[in-house]
Amino acid sequence: MGQNNSIQQFKADFFKALAHPMRIRILEVLSEGDRNVNELQAILGSEGSAVSQQLSVLRNKNVVSGIKEGTNVIYSLRDPLIKDLLAVAKQIFDNHLVDAISLLEEMRK
Repeated sequence: MGQNNSIQQFKADFFKALAHPMRIRILEVLSEGDRNVNELQAILGSEGSAVSQQLSVLRNKNVVSGIKEGTNVIYSLRDPLIKDLLAVAKQIFDNHLVDAISLLEEMRK
């Protein structure tokens, strides 16, 4: 029973870490390759403090890791399976979209 609870707690914490649009976008970018804060800022078109704040949450929840390289910190996904998780979430979204579109088409008839 205890182990089951800890797995569920891990999942809850993990999904809490993902529960922000910018954090999801950061993970999508990192799915394509490791980046430093400046690169993430440029890709996201967002200011550094906002990006750093979200990276901090992801690091604290062990979703991303950062390795210091000179004056830069290079961020990467802690687990490559996160890329698969994001792909599955997109498929679920697409399925909902298809359902919504077919429902609208049915209503038009």
